[in-house]
Amino acid sequence: MSKKFNYKKILKYLFIITLVLIVIVAINNQPVFADVGNNNSYDTGGSSSSGGGDDSDIFFLFYIIFDLFGPVGGLIVLAIIAGVFFYMKKSGKLHQMDINSQNAETDYQANLSENMNDGLSQSVAQAIRVDDPNFSEDAFIGWAREVFMKIQQAWNDRDWKVIRPFESQELFNQHNQQLNEYINNNKINKIEKICIRYCGLKSYRVDGDKEVLVVELHATMHDYVVDATSNQVLESDPNRNWFMKYDMTFNRKKGVLTEAGKSNKSTTNCPNCGAPTEITSSGQCEYCRSIITTGEHDWVLSNIVSIK
Repeated sequence: MSKKFNYKKILKYLFIITLVLIVIVAINNQPVFADVGNNNSYDTGGSSSSGGGDDSDIFFLFYIIFDLFGPVGGLIVLAIIAGVFFYMKKSGKLHQMDINSQNAETDYQANLSENMNDGLSQSVAQAIRVDDPNFSEDAFIGWAREVFMKIQQAWNDRDWKVIRPFESQELFNQHNQQLNEYINNNKINKIEKICIRYCGLKSYRVDGDKEVLVVELHATMHDYVVDATSNQVLESDPNRNWFMKYDMTFNRKKGVLTEAGKSNKSTTNCPNCGAPTEITSSGQCEYCRSIITTGEHDWVLSNIVSIK
């Protein structure tokens, strides 16, 4: 005697499977903050994607399947899709396909970034040279790139004191606190294979008694979090290439001028006493105790944020 199919039970099980799939997608897309200043949200599109729209696509797919195959056939097709999905997920093939797709999108965005017009950067430099004729656009951009690489490396090495000469007191304290949170949680945010794809002056203004210069920087990098003891990957993927955009804001006291032959920075000698720069944790020269990382003598990084 043949056994009758209980379609209601099949429908119930497939409905549960569908809910599980949606929950898995939702969990995988939850933002986890990392990168210097917690700028990378680890969503599917990095800093340049807003996400969304996945649920409507799934339900539209269900509609098409049931319309083509009918109620029973649709349930069978959904069961097959669910089986293939779980097989690929368990074998890692689904994850690798996702990584490859995301990396291809990252490469496309980064290539567009390299072809950006430098007209804005040049006009900003010209505005600065009205009052500071020795200001060099190329020298400052080169220094901004150097600062970016140093802070990423310091974050990766979990040694923030080496950044003290480049950041304002407020930003240094903020980044140091964020880094200590990783250390206290026994985590390391690995930032590797950094490649700066674009760096240019974005805006300049005088704000009260200080000058504010914003640099826009685009870079690709591998950015993931591991357990400090086991080195097990906790967040993101070591093979995932992220495309990030940043605004780096630099301040200096109004009226400070670039010295001829120098590259818009004082990183090797104290501007007050001329001694080789050995910065204490309070931002002082170890010889004359002068505070030299406040923007009083030259540019200092006061903020860095990710942008869309």
